[in-house]
Amino acid sequence: MADVEDEEVAAPAEEPEEEVTDLNGAVKGVLKRALQVDGVIRGLHEVCKYIEASKAQVVFLAESCNEATYKKLIQALCTEKNIPMIDVPDNKSLGEWAGLCKIDKDGLPRKVVGASCVCVVDFGEEGEAYNFMMNHLGK
Repeated sequence: MADVEDEEVAAPAEEPEEEVTDLNGAVKGVLKRALQVDGVIRGLHEVCKYIEASKAQVVFLAESCNEATYKKLIQALCTEKNIPMIDVPDNKSLGEWAGLCKIDKDGLPRKVVGASCVCVVDFGEEGEAYNFMMNHLGK
């Protein structure tokens, strides 16, 4: 039998949190942390279910969504349930931030799928991005 030595496994170094200077950077950071704890819901049907059950904490809606009824539905549900909604300029970037893409070996996103609507049910660890977003929402 071989001698087994106790080896210390180095904990993965935490990534330094990016400096948040605008709302889009805050949205990206919040979605990144929420993805780590499986707190991101994507797609119209799922988002509507979570809004109606009052489980959604914040909703992100892409301004580039070309379906007017889609936007009106999400806006009306958020207003009815008093859930904060943030407009994101591009649905491709929202899809990337929500994890709807493949990451290649260089760490660059490939095959990005657009997302017109995303909600967060669990923020995970609160950080600078979360605080910036809450200040923007006035909470």
